[in-house]
Amino acid sequence: MTMDRSTGGSVTAPRMKIIEIDAFERDTSLRLPFRFGAATLERAPQAFLRVRVEDEEGRSAVGGAAEMMVPKWFDKNPAFTPAQNVDQLRASIRVAAAASLEPSPPMTLFTAARVNEMETVSRLPANPLAAGFGPSLIARAALDAYCRLASISVFDAVRRNLIGIGGHLLPGDIDADAASATLAGLRPAGSISARHTIGLLDPITEGDIVHPVDDDLPQSLEAVIAHYGNHWFKIKLSGVLDADIDRLTRIAAVLDRVPDYRVTVDGNEQFGAAEQLGALLARVEATPRLARLRAAIAFVEQPFSRAITMETPLGNLAAQLPFLIDESDDGDDAFARARRLGYTGVSSKTCKGIYRSLVKAIRIKTGSVPGLFLSGEDLTCQAGLAVQQDLALVSLLGLSHVERNGHHYVAGMQGAPQAERLRFAVAHPDLYEWVDEGPLLAIRGGRIAIGSLGTVGYASGVLPDFDAMEPLS
Repeated sequence: MTMDRSTGGSVTAPRMKIIEIDAFERDTSLRLPFRFGAATLERAPQAFLRVRVEDEEGRSAVGGAAEMMVPKWFDKNPAFTPAQNVDQLRASIRVAAAASLEPSPPMTLFTAARVNEMETVSRLPANPLAAGFGPSLIARAALDAYCRLASISVFDAVRRNLIGIGGHLLPGDIDADAASATLAGLRPAGSISARHTIGLLDPITEGDIVHPVDDDLPQSLEAVIAHYGNHWFKIKLSGVLDADIDRLTRIAAVLDRVPDYRVTVDGNEQFGAAEQLGALLARVEATPRLARLRAAIAFVEQPFSRAITMETPLGNLAAQLPFLIDESDDGDDAFARARRLGYTGVSSKTCKGIYRSLVKAIRIKTGSVPGLFLSGEDLTCQAGLAVQQDLALVSLLGLSHVERNGHHYVAGMQGAPQAERLRFAVAHPDLYEWVDEGPLLAIRGGRIAIGSLGTVGYASGVLPDFDAMEPLS
């Protein structure tokens, strides 16, 4: 195989071409409504990509990727309906696929992903976060295909830098040799803590349940803790002071029964100014029943709208708690700009690009700024390719916990044929437990066992049944 040494230092990486892309979707209905910020999600389609890559010797292989097309996260503009939001994501897939298939020389996986993202964003400039959705899926599916072609795991591909991180598309503040050394030192774990999301409509106690769900899965926060044993939690805020304090107090009454729990707090862009958030934190400090919850806060996520975040310094809030950007992380320079405002954290999400996450980790590990951190955040990742590929990424990044919410709001591999469900359950017996609905994500003692993700391919021993899906609408 011809090797590309353009990535710098001693790094060598194979050059590939993407020769086929097929896009599909499956409709997904939630067992519970999920309210985050001003949006309530009850159903959404999940996108699936099948990508074929070819090496310079003419050998080819197929890989896959999947992600929920969630409305009102990538674009919260109230002028757009949820259906229009989903169409934005479909458009990103179509544009990214067309750009990927245009004639070009073979490239390393990293270079191909970067070029595709830049080209797609240039063609869909209105919202870089939404535009990056399609390129992120293609990059994952292409990596999966390469790993299957080379008969290696994604962990081997990344640690040996066969993905080709380096060259002129690597941000200028990162040394290529240091990047390769950082990747070589990554050590995926055999399990990871699941950080349970507490949505704004979620019942806190069994007595809060108004509309019981007809299944055996937990519905209230009390039942979640009893069933899964979580000790990490993510609390969504509404931005309405009295309502948030009342809800936090009710949540704290349940969490305070859990030994050594930790929480993150997600503002979901609901605060209009630093003073508004400061008033909430002051009330939290002044409420005795919230003392233990306040001590358990690890960081606050994206409190302000992306429209004002980069013009809103945190000021003295940054001295009270660590702060993280999520929705505002829409480009290479976003974290650097946010750091000047007082932020020290940034999210990892597969929907924003696996190479983005890896580059962030390299920058944090090799940089000279202390206290910076990366956190794994969910976008309702579903059982199968989506949750497996995200879990593999955050484990490789060395994160000890990750927000997981897809299993709580959707029961199992919805829409998949029984044979497909069985294949995934057999291929990953540590990750799933089998119930009447099929394979469900297994969380025991608050942790997810992920040893089987080290299989050949990108974290999946099998591929979904693409022929049983609908073409992308």
